[in-house]
Amino acid sequence: MAITRDDVLNWIKSYAQAIEENCEMLTDLDREIGDADHGANMRRGFRAVLEKLPSVEDKDIGTILKNVGMTLLSKVGGAAGPLYSTMFTKAGMTIGTKMEMDLNDWAQALEASTTGIAKLGKALPNDKTMLDALYPALNALSAAMGNGASVGEALQKSADAAHEGMLATIPLVARKGRASYLGERSAGHQDPGATSTYLLIKTAAETWTDC
Repeated sequence: MAITRDDVLNWIKSYAQAIEENCEMLTDLDREIGDADHGANMRRGFRAVLEKLPSVEDKDIGTILKNVGMTLLSKVGGAAGPLYSTMFTKAGMTIGTKMEMDLNDWAQALEASTTGIAKLGKALPNDKTMLDALYPALNALSAAMGNGASVGEALQKSADAAHEGMLATIPLVARKGRASYLGERSAGHQDPGATSTYLLIKTAAETWTDC
């Protein structure tokens, strides 16, 4: 089964709703180790995405994702803007003009996004960043595909791994971003970027489970 353009649009809308619903939680997490603005910034960005989505919903998947990326770059403040913009832009560039994609396309898009974010943020695994959710999600997805899992099963394993990666940021000492200024005091707090990334992977799994 294929993941269609409409499925991608529904995922973007679902993720925007998840950001809306979890805005205060994301901000509370960021208050502990950052600027207390991650939730508000992401909500502002995805409200803008929803406003612009009708103008591109008849386009190919790549164009839609790149449009999301450009919108986030202009609307989301702090480090999250460039990082999430890179995520969607790299995914869009990878998928290109396709009107539907398969699980392999999604894995390649996720890999390109992860690589782009790592390069932009100069971050590594265990630096207490969104990559600590992304890398496990990508690895679990690849492993599930290699074992012949269905689309729904592979996506759920990816989401479960992202969740574990998110929780694994709690004891870590931040090495990147504003949280790194706290040094050892950043340990004991869940990373807000890893949390919003988990929500992204989770909503993809929920939206595409029957594809």
